[in-house]
Order: sequence, then C-alpha cells, then structure tokens
Amino acid sequence: MTGKRWETASIAEMEDSSGWSPIRKRFGVESFGVNAWTVANAGERIIPEHDEVPSDHEELYVVIAGHARFTIDDEEVDGPNGTVLYVRDPAAKRGAWAREPNTTVLAVGAAPGRAYRPRSWELGITQLFDRGEHEELKRVLVEALGKYEDDAGVLYNLACAEALLGETEQALAHLSEALDGQPSFRDMAREDPDFESLRSDERFAALVG
Repeated sequence: MTGKRWETASIAEMEDSSGWSPIRKRFGVESFGVNAWTVANAGERIIPEHDEVPSDHEELYVVIAGHARFTIDDEEVDGPNGTVLYVRDPAAKRGAWAREPNTTVLAVGAAPGRAYRPRSWELGITQLFDRGEHEELKRVLVEALGKYEDDAGVLYNLACAEALLGETEQALAHLSEALDGQPSFRDMAREDPDFESLRSDERFAALVG
C-alpha cells in the first residue's frame, strides 16, 4: 500500500527464495541499511558469519518471529522472539542460526557520522553466477556501477563475468580498475577460477603479480 508520504509492505511478500527480504531496496531507503532474513527450519543459518570492517557499520538485530541463536566472536547470545541485539564494534564476527522453525531476524545498519551508501552485496548476484547466467550478470553489474559504496567489488565481479563471456579486453580493463580501488583483491584474483581464460595473458599476470 502506498500513500503520498508513506508506503507499506509485508516482509513475507518481499521475501525471495533464499529467505532474504530486501527492505532497503524495496522502499529505496537512503539513510540506513535494513533487511530481514527468514528460515523455515530449526538449525538453519539465518545470518552468515561476517564482520562489518569494510563498511564500518554498527548493526542492530531484532528477532521478530521464532527464536534465534547469535554468535558474537566466541560468545553465544540466546535470541528468543523480541530480542534486540546491538553490535557496536564493526570488527566483531557475528552470525545467527534458528532455534525454531520460521524464525525471522530484522537487521539495521549504518556507519556513525557518515552519509549512508548501500553496499553491493545486496545485488544478490550469487545465484546468477551459480546458474551460469553470465550475460544477465554483466547487465546487472553494469547497471550497478557508481551506485554502491564498494564500487571496486562491482568492478571485480564485472571483470569475472566478462572473463567468463570471453570478453578479454573488457575483463582486463575492469579488473585493473577494481585493483586500483581495492588492491587486496589481487590475492583473490590469482586463484579465482572465473579468470581461467586470462591466465595465459601476460597482462593478467602483470595485474595480479
């Protein structure tokens, strides 16, 4: 439902096949990240283990259905329905699993004192890689250029898609841009099977060397 100054939708209607409800993307929220994850079965992972060092985000998690179990570094935090968990330190490793079926966790995050910009993980391109839909993958990534805080990640994945499509010149150019923005990607690129078609090209060796 939509009004002139407001809009509403249910988490269930936004949910995709992986259990992710992309709330920020659905409403076009620009001042903070907000998403929800739902799993059907007890014992399933809800929030993948990760930290927020690249984004410097604080994160707030709210269990809005079911019962979750969180891990923060080496500590376990029980999360029955209604639990609010605030992770202040971006370097803290965090993750969550369901203790009950049909558990949903809402997550909100942003960096203190800095204008919010979304990050490219929300493109949800893993399934396109897995299904081998490289043309569609390239289209999505080209459209995403300049829209995310971590543009180097978009460029890296675009180079992967182009290499898989046999577009050598474009792949090398975008990989070079990605490495300029995020030099640490060199280690990943050296072993990345998506770049197999470039391994014999001396320009690739020079980029990742």
